[in-house]
Amino acid sequence: MWADFILVIGSYIFGSIPHLSLLAKLRRVELSGDFHENLWYRAGRIFGVMGVAGEFIKGALPVLVAKGLGFCPATVALTGLAAVCGQMWPVFSRFDGEKGNSIALAVVIALAPVPGLVAVIPIIIALIVRALPRLIARFRQSGDKSIIGGSYSRSLPVGMFICFLILPFVSWYCGETVEIVWCLSALFVLIMTRRLTAGLREDLKARGDIGSILLKRLLYDRATARWRQ
Repeated sequence: MWADFILVIGSYIFGSIPHLSLLAKLRRVELSGDFHENLWYRAGRIFGVMGVAGEFIKGALPVLVAKGLGFCPATVALTGLAAVCGQMWPVFSRFDGEKGNSIALAVVIALAPVPGLVAVIPIIIALIVRALPRLIARFRQSGDKSIIGGSYSRSLPVGMFICFLILPFVSWYCGETVEIVWCLSALFVLIMTRRLTAGLREDLKARGDIGSILLKRLLYDRATARWRQ
C-alpha cells in the first residue's frame, strides 16, 4: 500500500517539474500565456520540440515504471492520472500549469497502446486540416509559409476533444481492463476541467456570454483566440 502511495505521489511530483520554464531559462527568454507557443517562437523550434518531448517523457515514464515493477492495474492507472494532474496543477508553479494534452496522450499510449493509436486518428486529421492552408501558401509563395507552428487553429483542439472523448469507448471495445476504461474516462474529465478553468477569470472579465465562453473553452481549448481556420 505504501509503495503504491509513494509511486502515485512521485508521479505527481515528476509531472509537476516545470521543464518548459527550465528550457526557457536556458535560452534566457521569458514565457507568458501559452508556454508551448512562446517557447516555440522565442526559444526556437528545437527547444519547442524538446518541450513537447519532455511532456511525453513525463507522461509515459511513470506508467512504464509502474508496469515494469508489477503494480496492479489500478495503481498503474492512478500513476498516469497523477502525472497529468502534476502537469495541470503543478506544486512548483502555484498549482497553475499547462492544459495537459501532450502528457495525457503519452499516458494513453503507455497505458493502452492500441486504443490510443485508434483514438489519435482525429488528431492526425486535425493536424492535416491545420497544415494544409500553410502548405498551399508555401507553394503559392504567399501568406504564412510555416507548415509547423503558425497561428492558433480551431481544428487541433477539436481533434483533441474527440480523441479523449472516444478513448473510453474504444478501450472498452478493445477489451481493456475496467481500470483502464475508468482511467481514460477520468482523463477526459481532467482535460475538460482544465479547459474550462485555466485563465477563466480573464475571460469572464470581458463580460461576454458565459455560455458561449464555456462552449468555446470545451471545444476550442480557449474562449478568445485569433484563429486561422
